[in-house]
Amino acid sequence: MKRKIALQRAEELKKTIGDYLAVKDTIPTGFTQWEKIRERQEKIRILLGATEKDWYSWRWQIRNRISDGKLLARIIDLSPRELEEIELTGSKFRWGVVPYYLSLVDPASKNDPLRLQSIPTNREYYDCTGEMDPMDEEYTSPAPAVTRRYPDRLIINVTNQCASYCRHCQRRRNIGEVDRHTSRSNLSAALEYVAANPEIRDVLLTGGDALMLSDETLEWLLSELDKIPHVEIKRLGTRAPVNLPYRVTGDLCRMLSRHLPLYVNTHFNHPLEITPAAQEACLALARCGINLGNQAVLLRGINNDPMIMRKLSQELLRIMVRPYYIFHAKNVQGTNHFRTRVEEGIEIMEKLRGYTSGLAIPTYIVNAPHGYGKTPMLAEYLISLGKDKVVIRTWENRVMEYENSLEE
Repeated sequence: MKRKIALQRAEELKKTIGDYLAVKDTIPTGFTQWEKIRERQEKIRILLGATEKDWYSWRWQIRNRISDGKLLARIIDLSPRELEEIELTGSKFRWGVVPYYLSLVDPASKNDPLRLQSIPTNREYYDCTGEMDPMDEEYTSPAPAVTRRYPDRLIINVTNQCASYCRHCQRRRNIGEVDRHTSRSNLSAALEYVAANPEIRDVLLTGGDALMLSDETLEWLLSELDKIPHVEIKRLGTRAPVNLPYRVTGDLCRMLSRHLPLYVNTHFNHPLEITPAAQEACLALARCGINLGNQAVLLRGINNDPMIMRKLSQELLRIMVRPYYIFHAKNVQGTNHFRTRVEEGIEIMEKLRGYTSGLAIPTYIVNAPHGYGKTPMLAEYLISLGKDKVVIRTWENRVMEYENSLEE
């Protein structure tokens, strides 16, 4: 009898994910598209006159970042109007994409989710609804290169450089037109601020992208932080595993392994970004003792779909990356076309909780205006709270009483 009940329940559970099972294999990933991607890589490599050794060099990728519309038009399909839009928007907001990440883009698809993230359109240029600094970072900087919004942790902005420039970037005001690392004097001043404030136990190096620094500069920064007794953990903010996995070299991993505990927060937004190359980079970091977390941004037309987000979370776990946050897109000027309603994010969370591993469930976050911090957006599972009982709603929408009393 018990086995019969268990089998009936198993069938019920199977049906709850029937909608996902019906579509999950139709959602493209970097693995399922890898053969096509490799063909595109070869075409781009030949166009740029690069050797195979060049292609796998992260420095070559940076030097050959594509930021010219006419060159781009030789790689992906662009109409004359689209080319004009790119040039117009590029006069206001910097754009650029490394050859590796461009090879992930379907050249014939106008709505390719990676194209939408990396190639500008005139929707950016004509959008005047947002702010350049919606989180008031310039008013939460008590020392050069420092952003502090919380009591026990802070950010050091170490560079304005990224491998590719996301169209939804929250710090596009800092990008400028020239790659510029933070000066050694400003980094020293930031370190002095950390050392002078013993409540700071957690320091995030970001920018820009922290892994755009040389190994030598990164090691100097991490070594200086290691000397500060009250700094318990360090973190790196980087999109390199996503858009430039070749940055994760053996030398880098060996260096980073000398500075544990160290955490890496990266930024996958779509399953197409999870490729064999990205997997290799993430596993290399994991093998040297680094815990990886993912901070996705909820983007209209890219990932604002419960099935895509579930697929993304599950694919991330396969490459040793823990889904950490889903950020509601910030109200940054030029990015309004990416923004969604908060209800969409909550619906996505409802379709994750219970339907997949707890490890695959990030926290959905709205950043409070003016730098007042990350605020979780949660589906309501507590219906009422009484003296001896609570009424709860389960992930299957079952309303149940739960005993909440203790014997005296």
